[in-house]
Amino acid sequence: MLILSVDTWWELCRRHVAAAKARSHAHEERRSRQEKHAVEDFLWEYYPLRPGILHRWHPGSNVGLVRPPEDHPAFAEYEERLSWRWHRETDGVLSLDLGEYRQARGRGIRFVHDLARAILGRTPLFSCFGWHEWCMVYGGDQRHGIPLRLGVEGTKEAVDAATVKCTHYDAFRFFTDEAVSHNTLEPTREQVLELEQGGCLHANMDVLKWCLQLGPGIPGDLLLDAYDLARDIRWMDMAAAAYDLFDLGVEPIRIETPEGRSHYAALQKNYAARAKPLRERLLAITAEIGALDIPPAQPWAVKPHSTPVPQAS
Repeated sequence: MLILSVDTWWELCRRHVAAAKARSHAHEERRSRQEKHAVEDFLWEYYPLRPGILHRWHPGSNVGLVRPPEDHPAFAEYEERLSWRWHRETDGVLSLDLGEYRQARGRGIRFVHDLARAILGRTPLFSCFGWHEWCMVYGGDQRHGIPLRLGVEGTKEAVDAATVKCTHYDAFRFFTDEAVSHNTLEPTREQVLELEQGGCLHANMDVLKWCLQLGPGIPGDLLLDAYDLARDIRWMDMAAAAYDLFDLGVEPIRIETPEGRSHYAALQKNYAARAKPLRERLLAITAEIGALDIPPAQPWAVKPHSTPVPQAS
């Protein structure tokens, strides 16, 4: 086990909290005014993510924190952590109790490990061009209450002329009934391990979801990196969508044109490259926790957007 001195872990904790609050501040301000932002609030509502979870720093598995003296500014933080679920103190060092944690979260740990390994071992695809969002409004359904850039008929005509190749179940399940037949695949939850691939924007956004589900097993820096990636992808996803978002300052990626599709694929490759090392870390962390000693989980046994792991009892 890596043991962090009081000053070391306290500085890491303080830096994480400041960085996390900088990321959540605008969302919290909007929430206090009961305002919504069609792009920015998605991560906080869809997964769901809460500011308090983002603010909470974890060193990760197999890392211990030395107990501070009572006059140290970290003392109150350490005392609070003693009450956190799956944590224990041994000889003045606080750490995650891997036995209890594995017993409680084993199914999810193994699934995240198997999913990361499957995606990393699969050639990413960069030819879907983001038609999934268009298929969610095909026929006139206005999600998010936002008007369509090409109108209902223009949107329908663009999808009719496209080749839709969505591999992501949690996008496909939101297609309108009329749009389902346009997809070259019919992804199901049972096929997640077979179909998820590293070129998919939503699969790469979901790195944040899996970090949230593993809770205290994930180091704080990985959680923030996953949040930043998901946030950036969300902006691209909406820029390529069928919506008119000029009022939010979003310049559209016009995937209905060859130039727009080329631009989309280039950005998609960039995000896939950013997601790869984060997914590699997830694979290494779950292996360290002992994922392969846990029986494989069925993909449909892990809820796609369940409430993140409780962080304290």
